[in-house]
Amino acid sequence: MTSVGSPAPDFTLPNQRGEAVTLSQFQGSPVVLIFFPFAFSPVCTSELCYLQDHPEVFEKSNAKVLGISTDSYFTLDAFARQESYDFELLSDFWPHGEVSRRYGVLAEDGGYANRQTVVLDSQGTIVDAFESDVMEPRQLERFEQALAKLEQY
Repeated sequence: MTSVGSPAPDFTLPNQRGEAVTLSQFQGSPVVLIFFPFAFSPVCTSELCYLQDHPEVFEKSNAKVLGISTDSYFTLDAFARQESYDFELLSDFWPHGEVSRRYGVLAEDGGYANRQTVVLDSQGTIVDAFESDVMEPRQLERFEQALAKLEQY
């Protein structure tokens, strides 16, 4: 896993529409990287829908939300359209799990991203990182705690 206080590894991944998104293009704004295992799975769907329904948590910090999974961008497009997500979903499909591996969150035995969150300040420094069990959704309170750490940077 990446360590708090270090610069976040930059990357470029296709979003759900197949457009290239580079992490460093968000320089100047806090970013929340939400690694999730599988589009359309019950836990991931309910978790991301819950986050979609509570944008105020991220808006307080002007944080950009980027969901990342090892699903193809075609799958993520169908998922985003079905659930009407306002935030970007990024495909770490090929080379399979490369970004997830660089962040230390790839479950090598299953080929999916673990349920990991990485919060970056406006300069791209990691201010917090936390993991939830693959079968348990992240708690909104934990996002609030992580985003509160932005004030220290």
